[in-house]
Amino acid sequence: MTMRTKDIYLNYAKYKVEPEKPFQGKYPEWPLMDRISNMWSVRILFGIGYLLFYIFFATHWWMFLLLPIHFFMGPIHGAIVNWCGHKYGYSNYDNHDHSKNSLPLDFLLMGELFQNNHHKSPNSVNFAKKWFEFDPTYPIVLVLNKLRVIRLRREP
Repeated sequence: MTMRTKDIYLNYAKYKVEPEKPFQGKYPEWPLMDRISNMWSVRILFGIGYLLFYIFFATHWWMFLLLPIHFFMGPIHGAIVNWCGHKYGYSNYDNHDHSKNSLPLDFLLMGELFQNNHHKSPNSVNFAKKWFEFDPTYPIVLVLNKLRVIRLRREP
């Protein structure tokens, strides 16, 4: 009997199953944020927020046709990253998993499809590792760091 993807996710989300050793630790944990983001009321409030934004700022009726893109952008982006990033592309490192780097799709997803590099160095701010790879988010992060909007920590 195969387990549905939703069930696998919920087992991890509800802490019924522990992740494998390589995926434990060395990342920030915010239990309160996890609880809040898993509440349906919060998800509905975000949906209402998107709708209100369109009501106040859309200048033409056809702009409301873009609203579904905002509702589905997160789940679709996650599916693309986790599916394409583990199925298509090339590997720089043998991480003993199926992670791949997917050029040129990576440019469309702002560096998120350098999954193989990310699995090798999960705490790295720059997902690009080879000379021909470019993580478009990295320069933005550096500018935010210089402006003191964020603070980068040194990698061990």
